[in-house]
Amino acid sequence: MTTGLLAVIDMQRVFADPDSPWATPRYNEAAAGVRRLLPAYGERVAFTRFLAPAKPDGAWRAYYDRWPFALKPPDAELWELTEEFTGHKGHVLDAPTFGKWTPELARHVGPGGRLVLAGVSTDCCVLSTALAAADAGVEVVVAADACAGADDDSHTKALQIMDLYRPLIRVTTVSGILGEAG
Repeated sequence: MTTGLLAVIDMQRVFADPDSPWATPRYNEAAAGVRRLLPAYGERVAFTRFLAPAKPDGAWRAYYDRWPFALKPPDAELWELTEEFTGHKGHVLDAPTFGKWTPELARHVGPGGRLVLAGVSTDCCVLSTALAAADAGVEVVVAADACAGADDDSHTKALQIMDLYRPLIRVTTVSGILGEAG
């Protein structure tokens, strides 16, 4: 059995739908990696969802001026987890921020714990979550082949940036994580 908590970042319709302005081109490849990881973590899985705030504040106002299609309530279809993950969702943590290292996720991981990250997008929400969790003293492991970025170049660059934070953040593969479990 693997150790730590698997946080599956933002595997939502808004990122899976090829017609969405926020489509993640390799969403399906990331989803395949997530599916491989899920059985090894059992109940120790948290899915996150990015949600628009009811009323954007500060710099978020300019962000939503650029992306007004996303100003939908939390129960809107675009924010739903994709169908393949609705049966596995366990804990679902919602946040109106890129980074998902919230007090709730921190409680699930525990002090000095281990957080395994997968999901989308590598160059935004995964990166933001990894850096904040590492700053909090948590061991962070990123499953590179269970993540996808806005494009291949951004995905690769984000992984390279996170790998600069070794040993706080370690970038590996799904096979590498599953192999640690024996």
